[in-house]
Amino acid sequence: MQDTLTVLLAGGVGSRLSPLTDDRAKPAVPFGGKYRIIDFTLTNCLHSGLRQILVLTQYKSHSLQKHLRDGWSIFNPELGEYITVVPPQMRKGGKWYEGTADAIFHNLWLLDRSEAKYVIVLSGDHVYRMDYAAMLDAHKENDAELTIACMDVPRQQATEFGVMATDELGRIASFIEKPVDPPSMPSNPDRSLVSMGVYIFNMDVLRDALTKDAQVEGSKHDFGKDIIPKLLPNGRSYAYQFGSDRGRVAKDSYWRDVGTIDSFYEANMDLLEPVPPMNLYQADWKIRTYASQNPPARTVSSATGNEGIFINSIISNGVVNSGGSVQHSIISSNVRINDSATIVDSILFDDVEVGDGCQLVNCIIDKHVKIPPHTQIGINRVEDAKRFHISDKGIVVVPESYKFS
Repeated sequence: MQDTLTVLLAGGVGSRLSPLTDDRAKPAVPFGGKYRIIDFTLTNCLHSGLRQILVLTQYKSHSLQKHLRDGWSIFNPELGEYITVVPPQMRKGGKWYEGTADAIFHNLWLLDRSEAKYVIVLSGDHVYRMDYAAMLDAHKENDAELTIACMDVPRQQATEFGVMATDELGRIASFIEKPVDPPSMPSNPDRSLVSMGVYIFNMDVLRDALTKDAQVEGSKHDFGKDIIPKLLPNGRSYAYQFGSDRGRVAKDSYWRDVGTIDSFYEANMDLLEPVPPMNLYQADWKIRTYASQNPPARTVSSATGNEGIFINSIISNGVVNSGGSVQHSIISSNVRINDSATIVDSILFDDVEVGDGCQLVNCIIDKHVKIPPHTQIGINRVEDAKRFHISDKGIVVVPESYKFS
């Protein structure tokens, strides 16, 4: 699609996902045993035929840039294809990005150089599968200026989203960002129609809207708060229903904002369902990532004769389980599990070592952590709280490279 430029916003602080984001951008947080969160959005671009992609970074971007270099250097610039990382260029008075719209405004010069007619704006911190090509077709068919991907959610959850109302033609009549009292859908008083943060703009409309917004005193330079509401009076802003019968992944309606520890944990645990709502094994929509060269995973008997056991778990390459028991957990690459250790309902990132007799329950262990023998995590909340972050729902998070005393 040479007439379409994709801009992927990947520069947010991600403070609600701390401590997993203390040293990395949210889109670079590991997910599902072998992926990064950003892989899902980029995979959607790949399968949708979008091959001109700008990734706007800002905070703690080294891990993300390294991942994109190692795993996504797959497009051919000689054919006009690219994934280009764009950190703040300080072209507008030496400031960093001050909002979603401001991030793109700072890079209007790149948009103009692309000669694209359409701009798809995406976020790099959601987990979902979507055919953007079908949404772009709908945008063109409607002769729209703006198209917003939407889905319906329980009304009590809509306070975290932009909430919209549409007419019978699908045109957006109103848009309220994160309302305290979300309006409900006329067809169902218990649900609200919300934005997924996936936008398609006509290039000239986006350029004009961003330029005007940059001159408004007190603007938050945010798409939901400032840009979208001002375009609605034109009558050419449309909603696109996610999970409709259009596109290559029709009716695939799984979408998760993994912006908090609890939502991140739950989205990972979704992968362990007997029939996962996000199917990683769909042959015609494989999720791409960088995969390091590791040996196969294996179990081995310990010196005391215990057998390594995995039950209903995801196990990545390089894992060695020597006499431990793993149940309903996600184990990333190069993890070592030693004799009589038990791991239940947990997520372990790369290069973790679990000592003899450890007990891990309802926890997330970040990379490069060596857990001493007979350590308990997720068993005693009072003791855990002295050392670690505990989420609202009781998930214990051990930060990257944590050193036990």
